[in-house]
Amino acid sequence: MANPGGFTVWLTGMLGAGKTTLAEYVAARLRQVGRNVEILDEETLAPVMWKEVGDTKEDRHTIGRRIGFMADVLTRNDVCTLVAAVSPYKTVREENRRLIGRYVEVYVDCPTEKLIQRDSTGKYKKALSGEIPNFIGITEPYEPPNAPEVTIHSDTESVEDGGRKVFQALLNLAYVSVEELKTITGKRMKAEPMSRRGAGKAGARGARPRPARRAARIAKPAGKKRR
Repeated sequence: MANPGGFTVWLTGMLGAGKTTLAEYVAARLRQVGRNVEILDEETLAPVMWKEVGDTKEDRHTIGRRIGFMADVLTRNDVCTLVAAVSPYKTVREENRRLIGRYVEVYVDCPTEKLIQRDSTGKYKKALSGEIPNFIGITEPYEPPNAPEVTIHSDTESVEDGGRKVFQALLNLAYVSVEELKTITGKRMKAEPMSRRGAGKAGARGARPRPARRAARIAKPAGKKRR
């Protein structure tokens, strides 16, 4: 039987990978079954929670820990918490996993060239031209999770497909019930064994490292084509 208490789904991935869209999709469906839900979106929180913080590696550690603290408080108060944050460093994500306990890591993966092609903010173009220093995935490395509970390839998988993977992981961990998911998905899903982190269908492929230099090298031709 599922424990109706809170949990944190931590969606990590590079800027523009689709974390917020997926968080909103999952949140709306959890609310359908009466769950208390909050989304902690990095972009939305920034002006209030860390506008004085810079963009060094240490600053990003601070940001990740602040989000983790908020997620922990919400989770302990029975809130289903969906974090949408680049959170590029494994160390801080693992700290938050230990702090929160009821934690599901979701890696929203997308090739850098695809992110540049669909970027509506122009930030990737500015980063490649040197206008934005210390940009994750271009001049600073993004560290993918080694064994997330869920890996979603947002360039080839729909939001609905990604959502089903997240719900499957929540069911596997008994954070939601079969009855709740039947209401959400219209199907009777079965829990799958998770003998180790990322086991089963929900956490399909492991992530490959994406060093910043390699990302920039791949990205530059794509950026030139758009001019």
